[in-house]
Amino acid sequence: MSGSDYSRVERAIRYLEAHAQEQPSLPELARQAGLSEYHFQRLFRRWAGVSPKDFLQCLTLSRAKALLAASTSLMDTSLELGLSGPGRLHDLFLGLEAMTPGEFKRAGEGLTLQWGVHATPFGEALFALAPRGLCGLSFLEGASRAEAVADFQERWPAARLVEDSRRTEPLADEVVARMRGAVPRPLSLMVRGSPFQVKVWQGLLAIPEGRVASYQGLARAIGEPNASRAVGTALSQNPIGYLIPCHRVIRATGAVGEYRWGALRKQALLGVEGARALARKRAS
Repeated sequence: MSGSDYSRVERAIRYLEAHAQEQPSLPELARQAGLSEYHFQRLFRRWAGVSPKDFLQCLTLSRAKALLAASTSLMDTSLELGLSGPGRLHDLFLGLEAMTPGEFKRAGEGLTLQWGVHATPFGEALFALAPRGLCGLSFLEGASRAEAVADFQERWPAARLVEDSRRTEPLADEVVARMRGAVPRPLSLMVRGSPFQVKVWQGLLAIPEGRVASYQGLARAIGEPNASRAVGTALSQNPIGYLIPCHRVIRATGAVGEYRWGALRKQALLGVEGARALARKRAS
């Protein structure tokens, strides 16, 4: 799907956010996207895999609060089990491997990291590949390609960055398939962060698709009940968008809150995931 497709959907979501109390109709949302009802329906189903009606239902505040209430005990349990292991958490075939202290200190010295920019259902994103797995995924929200590369270089100051979209394309294809609801295949991530940051990012992997957690709930679940503000800071430093799902953390009030790559993109991610979960529930 092209970036222009996502832009059309984003305009509809932006309008919905501003007129939520009016519950905009399908014709009105199609008009905001600059399309006929028929073409808007087709575009939206191709983008989200569900109908606009199901998606919009999952963007309401009541839906967000229901997801928050439903996820608490499940998240606490899964985090407790996952973090009781020896330093590596696997969730839905997704492995997160932190750097060793020595590797962290060297800041990527001696490493060559390939990067490429690829289209996704949620806009263009920069993908970066390290020897042990994907080490960066950043949506180009309000940033040029050069700015995104510079930001990534700051995270790996001693590494050599090489543009090689052919190497990153298979990873991008796998991530796009996940975004469209495909069953995930084994995929390794390599992150560079402080022990606390890695602990928070591991905790995020235990929040299933279609569920959300609060900052306070995530802090309690990782054994740091008084660190909700520090948890928020760790989320803002998440190096691998979508796969480490910081978008699944919302405010305790049920409000979606901020997101490093744009609040509207966060709403879109939550809406698609919630709608897919609803569709699975109806089919079961």
